[in-house]
Amino acid sequence: MPDLPTPQDAAEAALFSECWDAVLSYADLCTSGSLTANQLATEAFTLGMREARESDFAPIRSSGRRAARLPMIPLLLTAVRNTAAGWESGGLGHKLDPDLRLWLNSEKATRYTGPPLQRPVALRGLRDMQEADASLLWLAEVEALPLSSVARRLGLDQTLVAQELEQVRGLFRDRCHRAHLDTPMAAECRSYARLLDAVTRSSAADTPDDLSRHLATCVQCAEAAACLRLHGGGLPAALAGGVIGWGGLAYLERRRRAAEVRLGPGRPATADGDGGDPAKESGAGRGKVLRHGLLGAAVLISLVALGVSMMPMGGGSGDDATAASHDDRQPVADPTVDVPSADPTATHTASASAAPSASATTGKPGHKNPDPEPQGTSSATAGTGRHGTASARPTTPAAAACRVSYDLVNQWTDGFQSTVTVTTTQALTGWRVQWSFRDGQKVTQMWDATVSQDGGRVTADAADYNRTVAANGTLSFGFLGTWSGSNSAPYAFTLNGDSCSLN
Repeated sequence: MPDLPTPQDAAEAALFSECWDAVLSYADLCTSGSLTANQLATEAFTLGMREARESDFAPIRSSGRRAARLPMIPLLLTAVRNTAAGWESGGLGHKLDPDLRLWLNSEKATRYTGPPLQRPVALRGLRDMQEADASLLWLAEVEALPLSSVARRLGLDQTLVAQELEQVRGLFRDRCHRAHLDTPMAAECRSYARLLDAVTRSSAADTPDDLSRHLATCVQCAEAAACLRLHGGGLPAALAGGVIGWGGLAYLERRRRAAEVRLGPGRPATADGDGGDPAKESGAGRGKVLRHGLLGAAVLISLVALGVSMMPMGGGSGDDATAASHDDRQPVADPTVDVPSADPTATHTASASAAPSASATTGKPGHKNPDPEPQGTSSATAGTGRHGTASARPTTPAAAACRVSYDLVNQWTDGFQSTVTVTTTQALTGWRVQWSFRDGQKVTQMWDATVSQDGGRVTADAADYNRTVAANGTLSFGFLGTWSGSNSAPYAFTLNGDSCSLN
């Protein structure tokens, strides 16, 4: 190990050993050779440890907490970046990676040293957490350590560490959301803040087109979205890129490869902890080989028995096969099953969208809400009947001129996000959609339409760019709302004053 600061005690010596590999790995990315990487890592380690020791002895604030500080590894990685910046300004830039030098002289680097409220959301969110929680999140997500190793390093209960990690992820999201709201931003960004919070809470939530276009052009909001969206596997990249800055993704990949080397080939990086006992692991491996051998023998015997059973034994086999083929064609779930209409006066009929699709037939029977895709986006199923074929006669005395699909995209403690899709049989040059809430819900924000509300009655008027709708076409818009007590679906939908049937 290079000439590092002298550890003050055994705990600090163990910390040195745990952190040095990470510091050297990032320093190697930042430099042009192994010798300069070692030099940069040593200087940065000394700088980071001095900062950590000073914060430990800093006076406690009136709130009862010490000043916010990053966990040890991110703190030392930040010291590597700051040391590299010092090399660049001090005439030693030729020792650094050329791409890093370009980054250090760009506006991207100034975000990490500029006004606190303009720094990356991930950096501010992680710094605002308790150090123990932030360490758990970083070791599991960025350093890619198995939870058993994380629990041993932090002194946590191995049986509860997975639950604690889930809670810490949610805590990080809350801190990042608050940091995003505190960020000075343009009016357009501010108008999307609540919507961004809503659509990132659930993997089933669809991102509206206007928000998607905004995220494609606004770096600030895109970074916030990556931190707020805990599903999809993007959290490690959001942490590494937001905290480290340059080379964050490359560092993340290095740490994952290093974790695979430490754990051995073929072993998952997030293995649940038996504590890493080699005797248990070898015993488990022998047990797996034995179970696989028995399973293979059972499969072989089953194949022999199947071959014998398929030999011609009489004249009834053809009929049985025909009957079986007819059974196979039956849908898994009854296609007439539909969610009851929210309007108590509406007649309960099988909707056109209830016809089974290729994906629906693979689900569990009776599962009534498998996070379906938004309904009413296609008019191709308008004439389907019970088994997906053309109906011989209408199911209602008079077909409505419009059909409405109401989709509750996401819901949380006191708010929700929904989309409304309307299919019209007539061409429109302007439209107004109205409905009623029964539980006191309030619409707080709407996109692709202009909203007004009088009591429980809501009115959505067309925007300038979507006023025209072709015959048998669809119009759609989404909104955010608040609720308390109950959040039942709306009813009494109308399009330009004409009643619409509810899918």
